[in-house]
Amino acid sequence: MRRLNKKKALTLVKELDAFPKVPDSYVEATASGGTVSVLAFSVMAVLAFLEFFVYRNTWVSYEYEVDKDFSSKLKINVDITVAMRCQYIGADVLDLAETMVSSDGLTYEPVNFEPSPQQRIWHMTLQHIQERLRVEHSLQDVFFKSAIKGDLPPLPVQSSLNACRIHGHLYVNKVAGNFHITVGKSIPHPRGHAHLAALVSHDAYNFSHRIDHLSFGEALPGIISPLDGTEKIAPDSNHMFQYFITIVPTKLNTYKVSADTHQYSVTERERVINHAAGSHGVSGIFMKYDISSLMVKVTEQHMPLWQFLVRLCGIIGGIFSTTGAELIHTNTHTSTHITYCCHLPFTACRLPFCCSSIKAPLIVVLPVSSPVSATLLE
Repeated sequence: MRRLNKKKALTLVKELDAFPKVPDSYVEATASGGTVSVLAFSVMAVLAFLEFFVYRNTWVSYEYEVDKDFSSKLKINVDITVAMRCQYIGADVLDLAETMVSSDGLTYEPVNFEPSPQQRIWHMTLQHIQERLRVEHSLQDVFFKSAIKGDLPPLPVQSSLNACRIHGHLYVNKVAGNFHITVGKSIPHPRGHAHLAALVSHDAYNFSHRIDHLSFGEALPGIISPLDGTEKIAPDSNHMFQYFITIVPTKLNTYKVSADTHQYSVTERERVINHAAGSHGVSGIFMKYDISSLMVKVTEQHMPLWQFLVRLCGIIGGIFSTTGAELIHTNTHTSTHITYCCHLPFTACRLPFCCSSIKAPLIVVLPVSSPVSATLLE
């Protein structure tokens, strides 16, 4: 009984076999099958190779959420060269709450306004990159992933010092404000602030400037600010340059850099100050900034290993199944004949595989091209 039960169990398991074995006598290698197999393996290899490159590649995703950090300070990084002497100009920040921020973190360095050949090449390269970024926005993803970092070439020894380089950083409140460079040094005032411009002659006014770098937050590699490399030449001594900046908090997380910083967009405007013509204002460089309430999360992502393996199995299994089905369809396309070998005397049987011991009809499937089929068809 136990042996019978064991046999029944084995028989039941065999019936559940989804991968039945084909006897070797039924397998025949053909030239067409070999050709299809070579092509199939070649396509598998090429697609698997390309899929590996897709697996190694990364992409940048963007998510947006409300910025809940309103108590921290905002860092302003400045490197601007103005075509005026340092004793004639002053830079400071006045925010929306009428709070004047001290410019102690800024350094005033006398330089020559005309850049060196290396600096000129650097600025031309920055301007070209800025033009391409306005057209190809996806180029910024490449900068994020590669973490490209470039520094301004060092200043050569200069003899004619007709300009002032203002560089350094300031910490301000995270509210809208106005960073400006104008005539005269700033002084505190009960109703705001003022600049001592009365002692400076109008003939000395020249607010032609070059922005080597202007950013907000931590200066990270891979981020090129929109105003980097900007150069403006004032056609008149009484000239006002205005930059309207919208700052967007950014959380950058790539395989090379992970930090919190800020990006910004900018629109610019300039005009001549002429009180007689109704164009009022103060000559200088004014950067009015506002901070967005939304934060952008920039994340570099990578295809997980399990997804790569699933896609690879899909490629190999799909091509193998398709070519196998095509070969079966080709081999069974020709018609077949069913021959019944009845119980005949062995001497009277015309087929070599007939035998007098066969007690029931034997079904044999033969292709038309078989010589045995040709004999049966006679």
